[in-house]
Amino acid sequence: MTIRYHFNKLLQLTVDGVFAGIPQPKPTISDLLNCKIVSHRGEHDNKTVKENTLAAFDQVLHQGIWGIELDIRWTKDLQPVVIHDPDCRRVFGSALKVNRATLDELQSKIPEIPSLDQIIQRYGKKIHLMIEIKEQELVDTEYQQGRLKALFSSLDPATDFHILALAADNFGMVDFLPGRALLLVAEYNVRRLSEMALAESYAGISGQYLLISKNTIQKHGRRNQKTGTGFVGSRNCFYRELNRGVEWIFTNH
Repeated sequence: MTIRYHFNKLLQLTVDGVFAGIPQPKPTISDLLNCKIVSHRGEHDNKTVKENTLAAFDQVLHQGIWGIELDIRWTKDLQPVVIHDPDCRRVFGSALKVNRATLDELQSKIPEIPSLDQIIQRYGKKIHLMIEIKEQELVDTEYQQGRLKALFSSLDPATDFHILALAADNFGMVDFLPGRALLLVAEYNVRRLSEMALAESYAGISGQYLLISKNTIQKHGRRNQKTGTGFVGSRNCFYRELNRGVEWIFTNH
């Protein structure tokens, strides 16, 4: 874990504590019924239920939550699998690197890691998929693009799924999709990515709720774009985001 990771985690906990104590007006019944909650990597504790696994996503589906967020990386034989880190150490206690193993090798050693194909077959059109493409050196761009195009062919872009990325360059892997299916994830670069999303007619922008201002939400709304924020950790914070007009509310539990 990097110093930046621990700093961001501490900052998130501090901010969550502050906003949890600030009373917010209860949103309208309509807003509550229509809110779109996205479970970040599924319902997990990384002890009994691991993140980005079928067990974590099944709980979301059974609870009737609107969407799930998941991450994809490529195996040695160029199959997209669902895992956040480049190796399996943090979640599964194995030093195995994803891009050093074939899909069969990876799943034989760690069966809990699903392929993107399994995710689409199991959850496609049942729950909204927010799929983040992790930055990774590409081996055969044409083949990898074709693989993703085939996998997504049974789904409707923007209606059934969105593609997320921290950098617009990662969208090159899915250049066959319309801009309305692409969502940038900002860190401390909200202004720059917001301008890019508007210029490229993307779906909108998402980021940490403290960094996404009301002005940013309204600016994208005027262009029929949406915003997403996370990670909401309390009822007051949840109410705040609904009242601000946030479309996608990401949780991390």
